Amino acid sequence: QVQVVESGGGLVQAGGSLRLSCAASGNILSINVMGWYRQAPGKQRELVAAYKNFITSGGNTNYADSVKGRFTISRDNAKNTVYLQMNSLKPEDTAVYYCKLSDRLSHDYWGQGTQVTVSS
Repeated sequence: QVQVVESGGGLVQAGGSLRLSCAASGNILSINVMGWYRQAPGKQRELVAAYKNFITSGGNTNYADSVKGRFTISRDNAKNTVYLQMNSLKPEDTAVYYCKLSDRLSHDYWGQGTQVTVSS
């Protein structure tokens, strides 16, 4: 059993900042990819930012073009945790943010999601 738990969402004014956290626990095989997705009402879920090769010292990060320069993903390998620092938030960033990890056998595990609302 694997648990993925997000925290840190909330309501913020445009231009503000929020930091999301995601911790994974349980019977986890080696994590390959871990990151953040979001889904706005009426839209498909989309990648926000993720680490590939999560357990390696370097790792690769991917960002959606819409968040580059504003959002930063970071990690704590020892705690199986990723963070998403979101700065210069815009109303269009409003969505439910989900954390996902994929293990080395390509099993995917999703968190329950955390709401981020940016007011104009």
